Amino acid sequence: MDQLAALLDGPRARGAFLLRCVLDPPWSILVQDEAPLSVTALVRGEAWVLLDGAEPVRLGPGEVAVNRGPEPYVVADRPGTAPQIVIHPGQRCTTLDGSTLHQAMDLGVRTWGNAADGGTVMLTGTYTMEGEVSRRLLEALPPLVVRPGGPVIGLLGAEIDKDEPGQEAVLDRLLDLLLIAVLRAHFAAHEAPAWYRAMGDPVVGKALRMLHHNPAHPWTVAALAAEVGVSRAALARRFSELVGEPPMAFLTGWRLALAADLLREPDATIGAVARKVGYGSPFALSAAFKRVRGVSPQEYRRQPAGAVE
Repeated sequence: MDQLAALLDGPRARGAFLLRCVLDPPWSILVQDEAPLSVTALVRGEAWVLLDGAEPVRLGPGEVAVNRGPEPYVVADRPGTAPQIVIHPGQRCTTLDGSTLHQAMDLGVRTWGNAADGGTVMLTGTYTMEGEVSRRLLEALPPLVVRPGGPVIGLLGAEIDKDEPGQEAVLDRLLDLLLIAVLRAHFAAHEAPAWYRAMGDPVVGKALRMLHHNPAHPWTVAALAAEVGVSRAALARRFSELVGEPPMAFLTGWRLALAADLLREPDATIGAVARKVGYGSPFALSAAFKRVRGVSPQEYRRQPAGAVE
């Protein structure tokens, strides 16, 4: 599992909020749901995304906007339209004065808007939980990314209003595919973070994949160097240059990020989590966790999801 795939692992890809919005102008939506990541794909018409302190960004058909939260933003038919609708945490929808709009704008299964055949059709998906594994990637993203979405938009649109067994899982996977496509395109067109670029290096990329896929293995720099076919010194030097930290420091951070994510699972014991991420005992995991994160695993579990240490 690499860092891009890790964004979509665990709770982030389970039960994401998905909706088709069908709207006729004038319309403007203030989104202040505090979600860590939201995706808006335009199927028909035109929309504008407005962030505080930035120029409005236009969306055309086939384009996707990825908003990194938790800051609020506006999606509107044009930049000058004042918000009439507010999306709150928990996806509660109201007017500006707080009156509920849930029933008034309900158009059927996962479909919402002010007109059954409106001129603007958008597909929106919201990842409502920030997992620790995804933090490295989220911190590398700007507040707004806009890229073409490709054929996945059509697939998602065809499935979003169905109500069949297993439909939620199908929609989660399609939303994941759409997000991955947009982020790949973004990193290909812009300066990617060092850890992302390092994945393409023939030596360091192989080492990173080995650490990602098997964090529980008792890795040493010597063992990792032997696996990738270079000297210990060469691996340590190149890894630090490309990733920004030594291999074992990266592995510790990766293990503890995985542990933090797994600790959010209600039935996971600290012992089971320790074994999955390469610590020999709950005590060893607890000591490392508290040393790096400042709280014990038990204290961390009591924090709200997405809390900043």
